[in-house]
Amino acid sequence: MTQIVVLPHPTYCPDGAVLETVAGQTVCDVLLQNDIHIEHACEKSCACTTCHVVVREGYASLNELNDKEEDLLDMAWGLEATSRLSCQAIVGDEDLVVEIPKYTINHASENH
Repeated sequence: MTQIVVLPHPTYCPDGAVLETVAGQTVCDVLLQNDIHIEHACEKSCACTTCHVVVREGYASLNELNDKEEDLLDMAWGLEATSRLSCQAIVGDEDLVVEIPKYTINHASENH
């Protein structure tokens, strides 16, 4: 089993969380399955940046970024060197620590 530690976020996960999962799932799917309702406006099709997360630990264990994800990340709010779209970040065998940024670039969001 792989563990994902989600750092506290005022809206999606106020107390933070420690989640158990298996390799091969996306970070977004793991969050959603555990009632952390991260935005995913494009329904996980790699067409927006609303599911952006920053991987604080375990980044190297994730699958590689493809060109489309890399291009989209350039538009994400709060981009960092270890940013990923959670709908594209596939969990490996290493534990992860992820942070959901405070803001997203989603003009249609209901969570403002």
